[in-house]
Amino acid sequence: MTAEQNTPVQTALIQQAFDAHRATAIRLRQSTVGERREKIRKLRDSLLAHQQDIIDAGYADFRKPPTEVELTEILPVVAEANDAMRNLKSWMKPQGVWPSRMMFGTKGYIQYEPKGRCLIVSPWNYPVNLSIGPLISAIAAGNTAIIKPSEMTPAASAVICKIVREVFDPAEVTVFEGDAPVAQALLDLPFDHIFFTGSPAIGKVVMAAAAKHLTSVTLELGGKSPTIVDASADLTLAAKNILWAKFTNNGQTCIAPDHIYVHADVKADFVAACTKVMSEVYGAQPQQSEYLARIVNERHTQRVKGLLDDAVSKGARVLAGGHADTADCFISPTLIENISADSTIMKEEIFGPILPIFEYRDLDEVIGRINADQKPLALYVWAKDEAVIQRVMQNTTSGGACINHCVVQFLHGNLPFGGVNNSGMGSAHGHFGFKSFSHERAVVRTRIMLAKMFFPPYTATTRKLIGLFMKTV
Repeated sequence: MTAEQNTPVQTALIQQAFDAHRATAIRLRQSTVGERREKIRKLRDSLLAHQQDIIDAGYADFRKPPTEVELTEILPVVAEANDAMRNLKSWMKPQGVWPSRMMFGTKGYIQYEPKGRCLIVSPWNYPVNLSIGPLISAIAAGNTAIIKPSEMTPAASAVICKIVREVFDPAEVTVFEGDAPVAQALLDLPFDHIFFTGSPAIGKVVMAAAAKHLTSVTLELGGKSPTIVDASADLTLAAKNILWAKFTNNGQTCIAPDHIYVHADVKADFVAACTKVMSEVYGAQPQQSEYLARIVNERHTQRVKGLLDDAVSKGARVLAGGHADTADCFISPTLIENISADSTIMKEEIFGPILPIFEYRDLDEVIGRINADQKPLALYVWAKDEAVIQRVMQNTTSGGACINHCVVQFLHGNLPFGGVNNSGMGSAHGHFGFKSFSHERAVVRTRIMLAKMFFPPYTATTRKLIGLFMKTV
């Protein structure tokens, strides 16, 4: 469905699809490992068959480098699909548990059931990855799904539609394109689960809508993810890795380093290492570099430029970069320092290629600043000193963290990916994604009916037995 259709038509088609998914969702409760694997295999194969289409869409929407599309949009989804197919049998198997002392004489197990009709609302920064990845988890768990991709990446949305239509019956998986009215029409429906990736501000809207129907949610949000570079760090490696993580997709990555705290003893050397990397990778004219994507549109380019202009007007100094071309949706990779606390860039997630650098001497002060802010989606520590690493890890919290690396926690299929509080709730990827789209049904099967000792009429013996149980359980 396209954005041009009017709201009454949109609403009617959405309701029709939602109603059609009901019978399918009930039927899929009986779906086998083999059936689910086959759907995931077809989805993966269709994705690979449309690899060039995805690359072309990435260029059309962002002027994203082909290698970057393959690395960030296609490879993670292929890995997610393969992991699900390899492990689905064990994921679906009921998990037995030992009886507690109160439950002697019974057998208990957890049965994983599909939640039912699911809504996947995906963002514009990695549209294919963040639409198809959650879909794999939803299908692995035996659900139906409606996908709402972002209207800001129309080329990618078109490819997503094409892939889904090739693989799935519309009564099982449907894609609805469009803007706010489409999203609102979807959120008005009583889905069994909503998986949303986007900003904390819109995450609150999604959660409020879900609350009306007591719908469970997985919220993959964002925030200002800090990076600490200790005096003991490998500065050359840190510079290369941090800048790769920051400037991939021109900074439009929810887990990108948002700002850096660098120990005063190594700040000059670290900045020198960063400027060298930027010169070697992006050249003297970054706007001509084949390795830099564009900001998604002029409005967001103006927003990021506004953050930089505001910071500079309040005393920030540009160490490298600083060039902006709104008409070309381009902002060059930029390093800034001496940022005022009241700068807007310190209050909002940057989501662009600007990297503020702060000098520190007292690690506890940095930890205090991190803890005073909203809990971030990611935190990165660069150090060889184990005591420094442990102080940071034990005294902060974040959705995920990397030590001497950045952003790769997203690619680790055996770890839960997600935020905490303002940066999200629930987990994605691998077994954790499967469980997010599953209801863990607690089942108790009786072998010996010991509970009959406590049936009425209650006697003195009953109370003695209760007292005995209180001492032994």
